Amino acid sequence: MKRGAKAVWKGSVKEGKGKLSTNSKVLDGTNYSFHTRFEDGDGTNPEELVAAAHAGCFAMQLSAFLSEEGNAPESLEADCDVTFEDGEIKESALKLNAVVPGIVQSKFDELVKKAKENCPISKLYNTEISVDAKLSD
Repeated sequence: MKRGAKAVWKGSVKEGKGKLSTNSKVLDGTNYSFHTRFEDGDGTNPEELVAAAHAGCFAMQLSAFLSEEGNAPESLEADCDVTFEDGEIKESALKLNAVVPGIVQSKFDELVKKAKENCPISKLYNTEISVDAKLSD
């Protein structure tokens, strides 16, 4: 399986602008620029997309592990914030609110850790990854 995306950039780093598109067309000429990356411009940026990818990947991986154990989740709400400093991603911080009927806390904690370590996006990182997971009734 291959997934793809395309970036087109025109101009200098500060004054230039780019467009991002994915093969699925979820992003289709979406704006990105210096202003969307380092200020509050209209559009997206690479770090925001990495955060979305990590949150989505982690939630799906955890769902798979929970389901394998017979505890399919009712809901998994994963948020991710990446810290970008000195030209690199220093941390990816995941926060999770989960509703998983019938699971005990120790098994939940074990599977959260396993998902953090084994989701494909986590494996791409060369940075600290933290998870703050909350299991709700």
